[in-house]
Formats: sequence, structure tokens, C-alpha cells
Amino acid sequence: MWLRSFVAAVLLQVCLVGTAHAKGPFGTVNVGGWVGGAFSNDQTGAFSHCAATAPYANGVILVVSQNAAGIWSLAFASPNYHFNKDESAAIDVTFDGQEQARLFATAFRPDMLTAVMPLNVVRTFQKASLMVATAGHAVLNFDLRSTGPVIAALANCVTKVKADGLDKAGDFTKNAAKPATTADKQGGPAGKSGKGTRTSGGFGTGFVVSAAGHIVTNNHVIDGCSELKGNLTGEAAMVLRVVSADANNDLALLQPSSTATFKDFARIRDRSFHSGDSVVAIGFPYHGLLTSDFTVTTGIVSSLSGMRNDTRFLQISAPVQPGNSGGPLFDTSGQIVGVVTAKLPGLRIAALTGDIPENINFAIKTGALRDFLDNSVVPYQTAEPKGELKTPEIAGNARAYTMLISCKGTEQVDAKK
Repeated sequence: MWLRSFVAAVLLQVCLVGTAHAKGPFGTVNVGGWVGGAFSNDQTGAFSHCAATAPYANGVILVVSQNAAGIWSLAFASPNYHFNKDESAAIDVTFDGQEQARLFATAFRPDMLTAVMPLNVVRTFQKASLMVATAGHAVLNFDLRSTGPVIAALANCVTKVKADGLDKAGDFTKNAAKPATTADKQGGPAGKSGKGTRTSGGFGTGFVVSAAGHIVTNNHVIDGCSELKGNLTGEAAMVLRVVSADANNDLALLQPSSTATFKDFARIRDRSFHSGDSVVAIGFPYHGLLTSDFTVTTGIVSSLSGMRNDTRFLQISAPVQPGNSGGPLFDTSGQIVGVVTAKLPGLRIAALTGDIPENINFAIKTGALRDFLDNSVVPYQTAEPKGELKTPEIAGNARAYTMLISCKGTEQVDAKK
């Protein structure tokens, strides 16, 4: 009886990314042991989010939520928890013994930790059969059941309530979209018999390198996209086309489909660079979750080679996240010294070594970039470093040519799953 009461309390009071306590549920989500519905903000009465819970034998209740803005959350609730308000914790989750991610959770109430789930984690969560969550010395196993259908039902819940209102809330498991409609971009054409497609999307960063509007980004940002758009902060998006791509060096060149000229564009440093030199990385990490403006991080060149002494790359300490891919890396004079491309997969390295690496990220060197632009016949400009700019000055100059890259594509799915 206590468990049923606690589940009801969690449903009625579930917090999502710091919002007020909610009323509900309106309508129903009931699939495979998951129970929930739509909720309103207790203070305003407006639609807040859709959520579903599932109790486990280990005494923990999982709560999956999507709010009106489309942000997903995963919460761990138990009457045995006694957190201080706003206490935070890092939770490492492993799916099916392979896919790993780190979630950063906050205690908005004493008996529950809530963490935002990036879209790539949502995608993995809904396909996985087993999830292991580790926080400090605590390790919990969750036999995931019906996660695909519940994610689809919650997405359907949010869509329908935003369109029709809470008064028309019904059974959100009916006519729910196929699972994984919220996935990150994973490009690929439709398959043959037994296969289908689903819409997917992703974000990255790019920067203009010519007055004709040639835009550099990573190949993995645009791979599999059927539609590409780019926009400077505060400006309307423009449709982009792919001019050329180099999967081996993870570079791609884009250009607006319509005639567009740019007064400002990036210049590439034409002098050698050294270990220990300062760098500035600019990009759009976790777009839709963090600020809509670009973010700025600083660090140094840690090494003049990447993984396994790959001399095409720089190792940098400037923090980067998903969404920074394809963004410009500057020296202290504001010249391009690299293209941000990747970060070391910390959890995978930790699984191998027992230690979590910090601030190990990578950028493509300008040598590979210039070869790529030369082969693409792009009239880029180089410049020698003259004087040292402050970081706000570098960021201010970069605003005129650093773009958010948005991708829409199709993803191959197995209809049997």
C-alpha cells in the first residue's frame, strides 16, 4: 500500500528541471508497467509536462518526463532518499553493458533526483533492455521494459496537449508515433524489405570562411541530412547545401542555397602553433537545452597530435560538448587554428582504466583544413597573428560568422523492433 501511495505522490508532485509542483495526471499513459499522463503547473494552471513512472524491486521508482519545451528528464525516486534541496549528483548510466553516459541530477525534492536526458541518451534508453545506474558507491540495475512505447506515448502526450489542451487529454498510448522520433541525427537512407524510416535531427556549429558564404563544419554534423539550415545568432535561418565533404578528415563545406554575401568571415592563421599556446573554442553545445546564443570556452593546446599520435589533430583543454562539433578554434589574435571535432569518451576510458579523463578534446589542424579548402577551390584568406585580443573581443568578432547548423534527416529502423 505504501508503494502505491508513494507512486501517486511522485506522479502528483514530480518536478521537471526545477518547475513548480504539478497537478495531474490529465489523460493516461499506461503501457508495460509505466503509468502517467499530462500535468499542469500548480501555480499557473498551464500545461507543464507529461510523465510516467515505473516501480522496481530495488525500491526505486523511475520517472520519465518530457516538458512543454521538449526537454526529456529521467528521475530516480525512493522514500528512503533524504536529499537536501538542490543537492546535485553525477549518475553514470550504462545500457546493455555497452552504451554509457553521465547524467547530472538535482534534488528538487528530498526523495528524488532528476536529470536532464540529452536526446542521444533518450534514444539509447528507449532501445535498451538493461540499465545500470552508478552514483558514488551505489549501483542499481533496472530491467527496462516497454521504454520504446512509453517514450512514444509521452511524446504523443506533449504534442496532443499542446495542440488540444488539457481538457481533451485522453489515452496517449493510442496512435502514438513509432519509438525514437526524438533521436539525435544518425544519417542513413531507407532500407529495403523489413525496414522503415523515421525523422531525426541534430545540431552542430560551423563558421564562414569566404565572402561567398562558404561554411566549414564537421562531416559527422551533416552526414545523412536531407535538409540543412544555418543561422547566425539572432538572425533567420537559411537553407544550406553541401559543396564537398571529406569523411576521412571529418570536414564538410556548405554554402547557402540562395545568393548570400558575408562582410565578415574567419581568417586562418598562417604561422606555426605550439603546445601550451592559449585557444578559444566557440560553438552551440546542447542547443535547445542551454543558451540559444553560442558559448565560449578557453584552454590551451595540450598536444600537437591527437589519438595514437595522429598529427592531423590538436589536443586541447578547452571544454567542448555535443553541438560544438564543427566550431572554430581561435588563437589569442582571433585567427583560426583548428576545427573542433571531438572529445575523449570519458566513461569508456574510465571503464578501461578506472579513471575518468578530464579536458581531453580534439580539433582538426589548419593544415588539413587548408588542403580541404584548396581541393574545394574556396577563396579563403590567411593572416598572421598580430597582437593579442581579449576573449570577449574574439567572441564579439566571431559572432558575425559563427553559425548554428541544424540537420533534418531520415534514419533507418528495423520494423521488427
